[in-house]
Amino acid sequence: MLSPEDLRFFETLGTHLLAFYRGVNRLYLDSARGTQPAWVASYLDQGKPDSLVAAGRLTPWEDHLPAVIRPDIIPTDDGPNRHLMVMTELDSVPGGIGLTGALAEAYGKLLIDDGESFPSSTLHASRLTPHAEIVGGPDGMIRGFAAMLRHQQGDRRGAIAVVVSEEAKDYRPEMTWLAARLREHEELDVVCLEPQDVRFAEEGLSWRDESGERPIALLYRFFELFDLPNVPKAELILYSAKQGRVAVTPPFKPALEEKLAFALLHHPSLAPFWREELGEDTFGLLAGLMPRTWTLDPSPVPPAAVIPELRVGGKAVGDWRDLASASQKGRRFVVKPSGFSELAWGSRGVSVGHDLPQSQWAAVLDQALASFATTPYVLQEFHKGRQFHLTYEDRNRGDLVPMAGRARLSPYYFVVGDRAELGGILATVCPLDKKVIHGMRDAIMVPCAALKIGDA
Repeated sequence: MLSPEDLRFFETLGTHLLAFYRGVNRLYLDSARGTQPAWVASYLDQGKPDSLVAAGRLTPWEDHLPAVIRPDIIPTDDGPNRHLMVMTELDSVPGGIGLTGALAEAYGKLLIDDGESFPSSTLHASRLTPHAEIVGGPDGMIRGFAAMLRHQQGDRRGAIAVVVSEEAKDYRPEMTWLAARLREHEELDVVCLEPQDVRFAEEGLSWRDESGERPIALLYRFFELFDLPNVPKAELILYSAKQGRVAVTPPFKPALEEKLAFALLHHPSLAPFWREELGEDTFGLLAGLMPRTWTLDPSPVPPAAVIPELRVGGKAVGDWRDLASASQKGRRFVVKPSGFSELAWGSRGVSVGHDLPQSQWAAVLDQALASFATTPYVLQEFHKGRQFHLTYEDRNRGDLVPMAGRARLSPYYFVVGDRAELGGILATVCPLDKKVIHGMRDAIMVPCAALKIGDA
């Protein structure tokens, strides 16, 4: 359950995040052209193949932005600038769209008919109130995804293909479910395909079913850009997109899929750009939400300089390796790959400083700095999540079990024109002994709800 204040926060956050993506896009392109500091584009291009960098800078795609935005947000008791929410990262190729839609649909059925349909044998009915409603509605994820697809397709004739790679195969069932719901409830011609199912011809992309050859008008890319060499037909998909014969979303723009974008927002020399681009209100909100983040660049820092705003034990830091000797209390940081790596999604490659022995922490820093040429890493402040108490059904015991845990809230925003509309929020609650919160087998995953307007 969300408070009315939290619900208002999430309902308006999408607009600010869309503005941030627009700002990162402009900052990157201006840097590549020489009208903003060159190191910005250099950081965002680090480790990418030249062909993909060139594709991301194509003039026809200059204004293309991700059409699904999902931040990962940790409710805390003492976030940055005393803000009680911390946004650890942004994902523009997020999993969980179908999962959240299915959960919202299932839980939505429990919140109708004034609670008469609560199955008391399996759910603690007193924890669900007939005065509550699922955030976004029971079909909010389906409606939001459908609206985004219609906008992306425009007047192109043909079907919509959701293409899920082998790397992302664990998400294929939820995307197949979502495609079926879109056909059934939104009357959209959507199919979930494997990359090898896509057929290429000079006139465009297609796939074959029992009715014959079917043209593809819009391809929803459910595969990461680092994985392109392993995705069959990837070069042909990119070629067709360049020729304007198929629309693709999210766009082939790796610069917009880097966690070091948070470091750019916090960099003092870029503050004038962000204030002008975002406005004071959005800049202030995002600076308070995004924990301070630094790009782990091994380049020497001049003796008279320090790393901006990085302090350990009350002392300014002029060398990343000074962090290696920090006390357990002084290393409350997270190190993780910025992007374009198989370690950059699903909480892989994440190291929590105060959760490691000092020798391992030092090794993590050394490895991150050594990887800069191919996979930049970021250093990010760690903020402890607030405790929540939930229950879940243990089917082996046939009983409800209480669990204390910390939550990650994942709101899904679907972009239509200049609007980023909230479709739903997935809560992932992990036991207290887990430092990194993600969709592990020990987690409770549940949609968020809020009191109906007028009942608050």
